[in-house]
Amino acid sequence: MSGRKQWSLARQLLVLQAVIVGVLVAGGAALAWLDTSARAHDSAAVSATAVARAVADSPSVVAAVSGPDPTTGLRAYAQQVQTDTGIDFVTIMDTTGVRYTHPNPDEVGKRFLGNTAAALRGHALTETYTGTLGPSVRAVVPVFDTDRQVVALVSAGVTLEAIDRQVAGRFLGLLAVAGLALLVGGLGAYLVSRRLRRQTGGLAPEELARRIGYHEAILHSVREGLVLVDREGRATLCNDGVRELLDLPDDAEGRPLAELGLPGDLVARLGGGEEMRDELHLTDTRVLVVNSSTVRVDGRPLGSVVTIRDRTDLQALSGELNSVRGFAESLRSQAHEAANRLHTVVSLVELGRAQEAVEFATAELEIAQRLTDQVVAAVSEPVLAALLLGKAAEASERGVELVIAADPGVASVVAEDGPLPPRELVTILGNLVDNALDAALDNAEAAKPTVRVGVRVADGELVLRVADSGRGLDPGAVADAFRRGWSTKDQAGGRGLGLALVGQATRRTGGRIDVGRDAGAVFTVRLPVGVRR
Repeated sequence: MSGRKQWSLARQLLVLQAVIVGVLVAGGAALAWLDTSARAHDSAAVSATAVARAVADSPSVVAAVSGPDPTTGLRAYAQQVQTDTGIDFVTIMDTTGVRYTHPNPDEVGKRFLGNTAAALRGHALTETYTGTLGPSVRAVVPVFDTDRQVVALVSAGVTLEAIDRQVAGRFLGLLAVAGLALLVGGLGAYLVSRRLRRQTGGLAPEELARRIGYHEAILHSVREGLVLVDREGRATLCNDGVRELLDLPDDAEGRPLAELGLPGDLVARLGGGEEMRDELHLTDTRVLVVNSSTVRVDGRPLGSVVTIRDRTDLQALSGELNSVRGFAESLRSQAHEAANRLHTVVSLVELGRAQEAVEFATAELEIAQRLTDQVVAAVSEPVLAALLLGKAAEASERGVELVIAADPGVASVVAEDGPLPPRELVTILGNLVDNALDAALDNAEAAKPTVRVGVRVADGELVLRVADSGRGLDPGAVADAFRRGWSTKDQAGGRGLGLALVGQATRRTGGRIDVGRDAGAVFTVRLPVGVRR
């Protein structure tokens, strides 16, 4: 590439516009000059013809040319007509072309220089001819007697020098108008160029095209979604990432956000023009982290730049991690309790009461082992079994009775390579059990807080049923229960997300949720075992 610095797009446009304006003004001026010159010649021909006819029709002229000395009778008259009309010459001659009058007395009696044939036939003619006064536009007309016979000829004309002086006088005004047009056009081109330079950053066309190409490549290659929203709430640009994340139609660009099928809360936030920082929003199948910032040019807001990241897998992993943490916390609590029991056993042995120590230790182990055997026998899938064991330990620690009824056939449909991945079930069942534990504890009227969990396979569906002894769910609140941010408790600390994630995971696996009421709320999730997304 040459090291010579290229002109910016704005400068190139300025030069191009200046050239175009200059050519147009020059061409217009030239055309105007030619038109003015042609009009001046036509005007001179018309004037010469009118004067010549007026002289030829004058009775005194007819009488003079018929007299013995036409020159004496016509000289003063011709001079007076020239003075009054501004015509450069009026020449009266006989039919042979011998002049009776002429502005130059020396030319009187000599032959007229020009064409007279048409006039001799009784017709007027006009022509441009070079005579004794130089080039001129002239008219030659016949003089008729009372018998309509041609007895003389009259020629009147205007020299081209006089016409040129007249056109030159008009050209000064034309030149002033052309100069004003050039000034206005140049000023307009400069203002357009200045605005363009500000909007393009003074970049040359090649550099501007290269940057646009880079930007397009970046926009369509990044996995993170990007949307540009104008002040009217329309999507003006959508990259490939956001089309995939939000399942946007092909004609999304240029349409209002409300027509793109986005969640209502997200549309409201984006349409409000407020800036967002790592806000969590849920679609039917995804958990999204949304950021937006306002774009301003010269202090005026033009719209918003919205970036969207997919947090679905991360949210699912977070749910699994929370379950593992809860399981670990339960194990810690059990280890602490086991240490207390071990101290009791040791103390009984030291007191010489070995038989009672064995019975105490055996009874505690039997209770713990029974719960573990029950869960593992029912749910052989390790992730789901670990989740239920952890929830059972947590329920025991919180004073809630957790009753688990599981179908051994669950293992055949719950696997990483099976129709239902364990991650989805951890999200659904973990959040339902957590809400059920909270609901059972919140109901002080219940004799004993209880949560019942059922997991079974029936009619080609995996059925998850979670019932609690809480106050139940108001039927009018069912529609909002699975919306992000809804909660029956204080929402500080991130509440209002659990049921939303449950609904999302259920939709993602092609299932459905039924909400009923028994002693408390009953959530039944039905997942087809032949659907995997």
